[in-house]
Amino acid sequence: MCFTDTNFAQLLDRYQYSFNVGDIIAGTIFSKEEKGYLVDIGADNAAYLPNNEIYLETYSNSVELSRSEIQEFFILAYNIKTKQLVLSLKRLEYLISWDRIKQLKSENIAIEVKIIGLNKGGGLVLLENIQGFIPNSHLAYMEKKEELLNQHIACKFLIVDEQCNQLVLSSRCAQLERIPNIVNLGAYVEAPVAEVKQYGIFFKIEKIPALLHISEIPEKYNSNISYYFPIGKIWKVKVIHIDRKQGRLSVSLLD
Repeated sequence: MCFTDTNFAQLLDRYQYSFNVGDIIAGTIFSKEEKGYLVDIGADNAAYLPNNEIYLETYSNSVELSRSEIQEFFILAYNIKTKQLVLSLKRLEYLISWDRIKQLKSENIAIEVKIIGLNKGGGLVLLENIQGFIPNSHLAYMEKKEELLNQHIACKFLIVDEQCNQLVLSSRCAQLERIPNIVNLGAYVEAPVAEVKQYGIFFKIEKIPALLHISEIPEKYNSNISYYFPIGKIWKVKVIHIDRKQGRLSVSLLD
């Protein structure tokens, strides 16, 4: 029994399919099998769509696919034993998702993502059905990480690598971009002390870490830095460097 119609035949002619592995083709699901679906692609034999090639991991596998609708499939392999093309919807969605992500990165804009999980290294996010990662060093400064779970936050792209399936984002870079009227090179800002390190003091400016390097601290304070710079004390500082790629600031002290 043939399930193609005039429109489907015209579609095949327009695309001029040669059924090569890695191609994207049009087809119609016409039968549900025990472990997958049969798909009419206009070839002598029906192609096969395994259940494990239907959904990305973020989807539920309980949803049954609709039939008699023309849609696109990715040709994953050729089964010599059954003489069938093996198709994938998951791989097609994966390619489309990465194309969208690369387009977003090219626009150099901040995007909203949802924190779907946390680990020691940072936060896991989901963007266009692709799992990404925000390192701890790029989360909002001094916020309790556990409170970010299931929250939507603004981020910018750090690494977009489809070949390595690597998507790394930064919340701090997005924060820095959103406060240009406050944080400009040479601007004077009142900021609280957030951390004291051996190499300097961190102030908190709009959830962005601002480092006062040890070399910028006046000598009269060096004898007892912890005394002069208790956590929470407000100082007026000058922004002397803005690292927009890493979401960091450097400041000097007004004395």
